[in-house]
Amino acid sequence: MIPMNNSRSRSNKNLIVELGVKSDPIHYRYSFEWLFDLMAEERIHYLQLGTFVEFYFLSDSYFLRLKEAADSRSIQISSIFTSHRELGGFMTEDPEFSQITIKNYRRLIEIAQILRCPAAGSSMGGVLRDRLEFRSQGIQAYIEGMKEMMYYAKEHGLSWLTMEPMSCYAEPPCNTTELKMIADELVEHHHSHPESTTQFGYCSDVSHGWVNEKKEIIENNMHYFTASFPYMYEFHFKNTDKIYNDTFGFESENLDRGIVDVKKIHTLLLDNQDIIPVSPVIGYLELPGPKLGRDYTDNLLERMMRESLRYLKKQLD
Repeated sequence: MIPMNNSRSRSNKNLIVELGVKSDPIHYRYSFEWLFDLMAEERIHYLQLGTFVEFYFLSDSYFLRLKEAADSRSIQISSIFTSHRELGGFMTEDPEFSQITIKNYRRLIEIAQILRCPAAGSSMGGVLRDRLEFRSQGIQAYIEGMKEMMYYAKEHGLSWLTMEPMSCYAEPPCNTTELKMIADELVEHHHSHPESTTQFGYCSDVSHGWVNEKKEIIENNMHYFTASFPYMYEFHFKNTDKIYNDTFGFESENLDRGIVDVKKIHTLLLDNQDIIPVSPVIGYLELPGPKLGRDYTDNLLERMMRESLRYLKKQLD
């Protein structure tokens, strides 16, 4: 298990790829205890805790109980990452949104400390489609906001703050040039203030690529994923179609329509281990889950999770 104060930096060349689960699909559908039991039965020990509406307002005692339930099943809450785009206020022109983002981001970090979780993160958010001229300013506002959060996270014992590269122009970064530019500035900020800031890295995604309004692929998902390796702390495992539109798992009925080659991803990770800054690197299964709130769909989640996890474990062996 990964201790809270371990940055997971590597002193050798033997990259370990671990498998975990992001908790998104159980929200309002199943309990965390149900998920922890399933993970324990499948011998999956790493959970990326996803956010939900009540997340930022729950008491410390709730999260202490959650940690106790996970610990009792040998599950480590090894990462927290937003499930929606609720921390995207830096990308708006409204100062009230930015203020709420700062408030909630600080609470996210405080919850990570309570859970003894070494990393927390979110997507950058998006600029409104009718205000795309604000995009460059929004990116810089995010960078400055994250610099502030890196100090706060360090004060609360975290090792990393992460961000997810996204899949469209309105939600940067959407290409390798932006991915590198944003990460380089934040990594340099940490290197300039190593004692008072956390490290910054990406929560990458194997299914993200950039397709324009004409459905032309501008940034291939595998090229985009590989470009994140020098900055990658963790990543998301999910399947997708040829234009990165629909996302789904690795159940038998989805394998033929999906384009994500797990064995190829594993090989890429091992072949590029010299530039990946951490080991182990954890790939979290991120399922959207079946349609919420139907008697004939909610009961499908267990099979979806078990089949996807077993497939991924087999491909990573």
